[in-house]
Amino acid sequence: MIQLRLLGPPDLTLDGGSPPAELLWRKHLALLAYLALSPRRARTRDHLVGLLWGDKAETSARHSLREAIRVLRQAMGADAIETEGQLIRLAAAGVQVDTETFDACASREDWEEAAKLVAGEFMEGFGVPGASPFEDWLTSVRAEWRSRLTDAAVNVARACLRAARIDEARRAAGRALAAEPLSDLAVQTAMQAEALAGDPAAALQLFGTFERRSQEAGTAPGAETAALAARIRGGQARARPARARGPESWTRRAPLVGRAAVLGSLMDLWDTVRAGAGAAVAIVEGDLGRGKTRVLEEVAGRTILAGGTVARALAVRPDRDEPGSGILGLARGGLLHAPGVAAAAQAALGSFGGRLAEWADRFPGARGDGAWPLATAFREIVLAAVEEQPLVLAVDEAHWLDDESLHALLAVARDARAKPLLLLLTVMPSAQSAVMDDLRAAIGGAVHGRSIALAPLDAADLRALAEWALPTYAPDALARVTRRLASDTAGIPLLAIELLHAITLGLEPDDSGVVWPAPARTLSQTLPADLPDSVVAAVRVGFRGLSAGAQRVLAGMAVLPERATDEHLCRAVELPLDEARRALDELEWQRWITSDARGYTFVARIVRDIIGRDMLTPGQRRRIEAAAGVAPT
Repeated sequence: MIQLRLLGPPDLTLDGGSPPAELLWRKHLALLAYLALSPRRARTRDHLVGLLWGDKAETSARHSLREAIRVLRQAMGADAIETEGQLIRLAAAGVQVDTETFDACASREDWEEAAKLVAGEFMEGFGVPGASPFEDWLTSVRAEWRSRLTDAAVNVARACLRAARIDEARRAAGRALAAEPLSDLAVQTAMQAEALAGDPAAALQLFGTFERRSQEAGTAPGAETAALAARIRGGQARARPARARGPESWTRRAPLVGRAAVLGSLMDLWDTVRAGAGAAVAIVEGDLGRGKTRVLEEVAGRTILAGGTVARALAVRPDRDEPGSGILGLARGGLLHAPGVAAAAQAALGSFGGRLAEWADRFPGARGDGAWPLATAFREIVLAAVEEQPLVLAVDEAHWLDDESLHALLAVARDARAKPLLLLLTVMPSAQSAVMDDLRAAIGGAVHGRSIALAPLDAADLRALAEWALPTYAPDALARVTRRLASDTAGIPLLAIELLHAITLGLEPDDSGVVWPAPARTLSQTLPADLPDSVVAAVRVGFRGLSAGAQRVLAGMAVLPERATDEHLCRAVELPLDEARRALDELEWQRWITSDARGYTFVARIVRDIIGRDMLTPGQRRRIEAAAGVAPT
């Protein structure tokens, strides 16, 4: 049996070993490859003579063909080549070709296995001088396979993006773009990978290069490619701050480990919504630090890059006492820019315009005292928006939403049952809210959807995080780190990342062997003083690794109320506004904090508590409170 590999530099093995040297002669190998890829693996003598020996006299050419057939039979067996009059056929059982294996993988959409077969361009570096018909065939087949290999690489990249394997997606998209530099599909996938990796500047650089190449070839980027570039350029994702480019900081922005199934389930739900299945509700439940916010960010980022609209809000504890604050948060968080909003009733637009300056500026004719109740206006505007384009309403920490907003969300999910709307909420499982309970109960009944609980990371997930954060560690050292992560963090992603980040900065956790947390204790029930010393130390080390401005801003946020604006923070910590904003960018990129249109807050309350308790003296706290004009605590 001959194994013939053509997807890359041609390679041939015979029964697992090296073939005779004669079989590797250019025209003999060319004949074998050509017959293997021919219809029914058969060609006429005249055709083959013209293909490979057209530069010779007919007698000499036919002799060369007979000699080539003899070599193939001698290597493969007498039955490997069948001759019947003018027809020459390669026996099906005699040769296994990687192109056929690729076809089988593609037919079952196993793109990752198909891509593994590819080592380069079809018959890369191979040619037969003087055989112009064969060279023409080779050029044509290379173009065909270049397109197929690009499609396979794009499909691999898309699957990796869906599973949050961003680095693998970037590599696969890069292979696709290298194979076909003028492929819109390839550059779109590469741009999406860079944007989801948090580097929109790199995505736009790819587009610029693609645009120049297209112009040089006399074409232009496709409409979808240009639209994607516009979405990225529109500020839906920000470039990394300068300080965040390096090992001292990038380790805090970890890959989404252990959440591929969750992300895939949510994206499947969104796909059904976009395809016309109607509105759906998704509730992502998890204790503090389980990665709820990160999952929401990943869904929102993919939705935006695909051309969808996302209105997003972050709820904090004081919002429970402010009726309608959640609705207004979504109005500030992207709903204004949803196509179709302008078709809503003027009274509804006026209700928002009377409360929010940006809505009043967008719809000056709708200024008024908000004659419609806020919830009614919200319903009208959302229903108008989904008539034009699919919409995601995403609320992080939704257990802190006021009841009026929760009632409005439940009502709009029911009323938009046949419309392309996804309501995505992250909540604490222990949240006490009758309205939230009603929303959970409605799933599967009044509304379509699903509720997903985030489990702790298992040992394999923690090992993957350790391998990513500590690439120079030997296997035995990684095993020790993984054991410490398991005992000190209980598989909570936030704490695992904190501890790994501190290790990269020099922390050496002890090996006390104390298992944490104690039985029946959760992070939400645990005070900072009860955390393992290594976790508290990790937060301290990470804090000290920040720039001076970022340390001041983070200290201020630990003192001020749970949501703070950049202007409020710059007064509290006595920094110029532009310097405070640079510090906020650094902190947001490194995932110490998160933001919405109303201000900034900590990603995890536990980190806020540690910083407020351990990083500030009483005098520093009093000075921040005095500068900010808040009552002393």
